[in-house]
Amino acid sequence: MRSLSPEPGDVDLVERYAYPPGGAWMRANMVASLDGAAQRDARSGGLGNAADRHLFLLLRGLADVVVVGAGTVRTEGYGPVKPSEGWDGVRGGRSPVPPLAIVSRTLDLDFDAPVFTEAKARTILLTTATADPARLEMARARADVIVAGRDTLDFAAAVGELEARGHRRLLCEGGPGVLAQVVAAGLLDELCLTLSPLLLAGHPARILDGPPLHVPPELTLAHTLQDEDFLFLRYTRSR
Repeated sequence: MRSLSPEPGDVDLVERYAYPPGGAWMRANMVASLDGAAQRDARSGGLGNAADRHLFLLLRGLADVVVVGAGTVRTEGYGPVKPSEGWDGVRGGRSPVPPLAIVSRTLDLDFDAPVFTEAKARTILLTTATADPARLEMARARADVIVAGRDTLDFAAAVGELEARGHRRLLCEGGPGVLAQVVAAGLLDELCLTLSPLLLAGHPARILDGPPLHVPPELTLAHTLQDEDFLFLRYTRSR
């Protein structure tokens, strides 16, 4: 073992979290308590601090598209992505904001909500061939729709379509069910995990909520940052 004493001074977060060159890269950004809870009072926002919020917004600015589950959109009260302080220079000639790509098998969403009607970059919906035709028609009037898979979403096909549209730098914000599917599909390249100094107990979801993985992927610690008593861990894997 060795000490991971923090280096004095601030770090360049844009440099530390820059996407690697090459093909599609799926990054996930999650937060958890010391005892593994991914939510506090049914929401992830209750676990973080100001630095976690700043990193959350910066990672959005670095991404080409933000992938999120419909349940998280409803629970967390998602609106459209908006430009944020600290984005100067990070968009690199791309659209002012990345679009949201919402995962929804049933398309049980309010298509008149701001996440669709006020989006500066047209919202994308990732759904399946078994989606209700009437809901699908409504969805196409408000968003760009990608149909991938029949009964369950084919994440590999969906990511391939996003990459074909120029969205190489992907950011998954969960929730735990969606992230479990991404990992099970072998698509996770990087996990950014904020470790919150709280002990919650109870029975909240962990950052992955799905069946056990037969071959758990192993990740490599890329860096550890500290703010107050929060740790910001970044793990990557090579393909």
